[in-house]
Amino acid sequence: MKFKLFNKERDIKLLKKIGLVVILLAALIIIKDELVWQFGDYEDYSDDYSYYDDEYSYSDGTCNVAKIDLKAFMDIEAYDEETVGSSDIVSAIEDANYSESIKAIVLDVDSGGGIPTAGEEIANALLRSDIPTVALIRGYGVSAAYWAATGADVIFASAIADVGSIGVTISYLDNAKQNQMEGLTYNELNTGKYKDTLNSNKTLTYAEKLLVQRDLDITLDNFVKAVAENRNLTIEEVKALADGSSMLGEMALENGLIDYIGDLYAVKQYLSDLIGEEVVVCQ
Repeated sequence: MKFKLFNKERDIKLLKKIGLVVILLAALIIIKDELVWQFGDYEDYSDDYSYYDDEYSYSDGTCNVAKIDLKAFMDIEAYDEETVGSSDIVSAIEDANYSESIKAIVLDVDSGGGIPTAGEEIANALLRSDIPTVALIRGYGVSAAYWAATGADVIFASAIADVGSIGVTISYLDNAKQNQMEGLTYNELNTGKYKDTLNSNKTLTYAEKLLVQRDLDITLDNFVKAVAENRNLTIEEVKALADGSSMLGEMALENGLIDYIGDLYAVKQYLSDLIGEEVVVCQ
């Protein structure tokens, strides 16, 4: 008995049928993707303004130092391309800690600050890290961005970087006189005398100003306390610097706000000695 391994006519027909099915399936997939894209069910992270959904994946093991960028106005969530969300940065820090290949974290800072809570959340995430952390301030590391940086084990900064600006502001533009000149009348309807506080269409009352100043002072106290604890400074030392002004890197070093003058190359050298191997920064 002879076994036939190949029936040419039959198999050609079968291959043609298979090829037709594959083409139809591919067409259906393309159509489905186009429809999903158009009607908004497609999970496109580019519209979420989240810098860290896909960028920070450390599973391939090709790098050993995670560099996380803090280079925009800080908020809890990133609402547009000009903001960075503390929730995203905290997630990136946690992902780096979960990775077996990551030996250290560099928070690359160039930010004028933002929401105080955002700075606090990032600082706390760095403090919780089980691996070494470094903050590198290149251009600006002020206000809430400086608060965030204080959570790192050490802080590097350029000699001419702006550092510090320990203070809180909630200033705004009062349009009341301009509205009056243009014949516009502001009608105040609310459930309490403080409900419309900081409404730009009305002048701030003395009582409202006291209320806002109270919260500013409380926030500043928390800021000062965090810097003192994170930087091993006394409350008095930090209060003496907490006038809202920033200072250049050299002066920040003299006042204990940073640990080293240096750039990314200096940071890599520092970490190489610390982790005992050549630094490969995740891109």
